[in-house]
Amino acid sequence: MALNLLLIAPTCDGQDVGEAWVAYQWVRRLAERHRVTLLTYYKRGASPTSTQLSGLRIIEWPEPPLLGRAERLNSMLKPGYLFFYWRARKWIRQALARGERFDLAHQPLPVAMRYPSPLVGFSIPYIVGPVGGSLDSPAAFRQQERATAWYVRLRQLDRLRLRFDPWLRMTFDRASCVIGIAPYVRDVLSERSLHCFEIMSETGLEKLPDPIDRSTRRGPVKLLFVGRLIRTKGARDVIEAMSKLHDLELVLDIVGDGPDRAACEQLARRLHLTDRVFFHGRKTRDAVDGFYARADIFVFPSYREPGGNVIFEAMGYGLPLIVCDRGGPGAATDDSCAIRLHAVAPEQYAHDIASAIGRLASDRNLRLSLGEQARSRVSKIGLWDRKLDQLDAIYNSVLRQRLRDSKIEFAHSNEDRRAWNTPNN
Repeated sequence: MALNLLLIAPTCDGQDVGEAWVAYQWVRRLAERHRVTLLTYYKRGASPTSTQLSGLRIIEWPEPPLLGRAERLNSMLKPGYLFFYWRARKWIRQALARGERFDLAHQPLPVAMRYPSPLVGFSIPYIVGPVGGSLDSPAAFRQQERATAWYVRLRQLDRLRLRFDPWLRMTFDRASCVIGIAPYVRDVLSERSLHCFEIMSETGLEKLPDPIDRSTRRGPVKLLFVGRLIRTKGARDVIEAMSKLHDLELVLDIVGDGPDRAACEQLARRLHLTDRVFFHGRKTRDAVDGFYARADIFVFPSYREPGGNVIFEAMGYGLPLIVCDRGGPGAATDDSCAIRLHAVAPEQYAHDIASAIGRLASDRNLRLSLGEQARSRVSKIGLWDRKLDQLDAIYNSVLRQRLRDSKIEFAHSNEDRRAWNTPNN
């Protein structure tokens, strides 16, 4: 049944990357199933959502001036969200006052659990998520992260805000359902009074690529890392692992760019790995797909990864995976398709990554088996159609519970009226 659905999705842009692109995917697909009203804003100089999507009602505002100049800062802290928050609350208040009604509201973005929802305090039942973030780095890794930008380190305040910010607390306490991108989110929100908690990753795949036969490949085993080069993604740890595997015929392709690239390249030179480790920088979508197709093993040991769309992409290409057992990658995979490692300290982690690489590189049948299971698993949990079916089930569950609560409240009010009207009163 199609619902009258109010969506809150700031920075919704199918021509952008990151959360703006993810928001666009959610909105476009939900509009195919429901009657959607979208509240959003757009970056100055970018195409407004209303020019990219049709078949839904779009209420949008331009980003305030000057905020988009520091792109990485803007992406991380979203200073424009405050302006959007108040505009959205004002619009919702006015819409309800003029008689508009919505069956349900849903705020799928931002992913980070540091943004209060403008839906708090209104009569519309609402869902928040998939949300994530707020993962701490293992203590032994933090010394190597001190070179990160100051605004990245502000993430350390997330858990304090979840405890003391009243508007943020109410966002989760009053939500009809909170969707977390991995089980750890429930632990982060353990002090909140959640009515309902479900697990779903924040993004997905349109379809599976054509299957790839790796059974007859010869030559060096190709390892692949795809991701932004920051310390927490674990590229350094993979390079350290490569230095322990000189007896195996291996090459490592690193696709991506970021502030840790110089440190990674310097490490590869110091360890005499320049003939085995290759840095390709940021590539187009088609080029990245080519790397997946040519790879034999996907190594993505990010130890503070809330989600990780690259995990789904690698699984779709039938690659066995080496990942950290925490956060999104640990939740998206299982033992049938991945070797999941525990990150305690850099030395230990590099050693364990090397052992996992050695195990897979030396056993073709194991690689092929894990890769086949990876493709099977992502077909069940990672395709957009499956995710939308799961989300519709959550919507229906929330509405059924809302109806039950209304009936109970109505019955209690009738009992109170009957008691008040008895002769003794």
